[in-house]
Amino acid sequence: MRAVLSGLAGGFVLGYATMRTYDALVDIRSAARSERPDARAYGRERRRLMLAGLVRSLATAGWMAFALVPPTGGDAAGAKHRVRRLLAVTAATIFSSLLELPSDYIEDHVLERRYALSKQTARAWLIDRVKALCVATIVTLVVVEIMVSIMRRWPRAWPWLVTAATVPMLILGNLIAPVFILPWFNTYEPIRGELEERLRRLARRYGVGDAQILRVDMSRQTEKANACVMGLFGTHRIVVGDTLLHHFTADEIEFVVAHELGHYVHCDVWRSVAVGTSMTAFILLLARALSSRSPRTSATSLDGLARLFFYANVVGVALGPLGASLSRSREWAADRFAVTATDAPGWGVDAFRRLRDRNLSEDQQPRWMEILFASHPSLRARIAELEALRK
Repeated sequence: MRAVLSGLAGGFVLGYATMRTYDALVDIRSAARSERPDARAYGRERRRLMLAGLVRSLATAGWMAFALVPPTGGDAAGAKHRVRRLLAVTAATIFSSLLELPSDYIEDHVLERRYALSKQTARAWLIDRVKALCVATIVTLVVVEIMVSIMRRWPRAWPWLVTAATVPMLILGNLIAPVFILPWFNTYEPIRGELEERLRRLARRYGVGDAQILRVDMSRQTEKANACVMGLFGTHRIVVGDTLLHHFTADEIEFVVAHELGHYVHCDVWRSVAVGTSMTAFILLLARALSSRSPRTSATSLDGLARLFFYANVVGVALGPLGASLSRSREWAADRFAVTATDAPGWGVDAFRRLRDRNLSEDQQPRWMEILFASHPSLRARIAELEALRK
């Protein structure tokens, strides 16, 4: 039965990749047709592709775990096995990325260009993908080696110890990414003039007056608008997309930045570390229980790691609605903070309406989508809340 399911998964993955490769080649030969701006049609297409991607991700992980990775039996200790493991993990990361490349091209490049949400060239998109693959490969290798070392030394307690190691890794990621990784993809420049003074006054009221206030060239990848506050321990950055700067009023920009400051003031980065750590513990404990049903497979062998990764993916997907619900609650809190910080809910109404039009977002997603997957509440509900406060 397992062999049949693995074969079906592999057939689905290869068939889908073949179909998307054909679509990508057709697009390269003749650019995708343009569609009229239709948030509902765009949303339907995004949901369809998201669900297909979710199934494809699980199918790929299952196919690799139960069919592609050969059984290796006992514990793989020693330098020889470490080299073999590093090569296997690198090959698996590149292989899965290549399988996903045609689908990513259609979903992240062709669709966005079709709805006039991106002007990025195919070459620039591919360069960004190669950069992302390099980062993902390095991070995956480091994580796997740390996990294997802990698993081998503490075979019974390793899920708890790996979970504990997650905390400094998440903190390190929040420190490293804004300073060293993100500038590899985009250019960050200081914002000068009246807007910088206005945003700094806002930031100063909430303890981040010394933060860098930066403009990022989001338009390299997308026409959508956004802003964020990132960093920890003195590396704080208030980052405003050039698409936001060019198409929104100063009042609207201040409200959006105030919303992002709300995440900082409410310690949402630390909340996410705590939630991520708790979920990691649950995922690892359950994944270990599921993968240990194959007693002849060592947890640190290549096939043991592949099966552990598959089960971890399944459990992670099952926990997705809980994570989405927690994220939506933090967005509501950040909206309320922005109203308090600016005392101008009308700015928020105008900002959200402009974001809706600029980002081609739906007023209201289907209920199942919001409950299971949405990290943000519906725009209709958020605007209604702000409209009520404005009266």
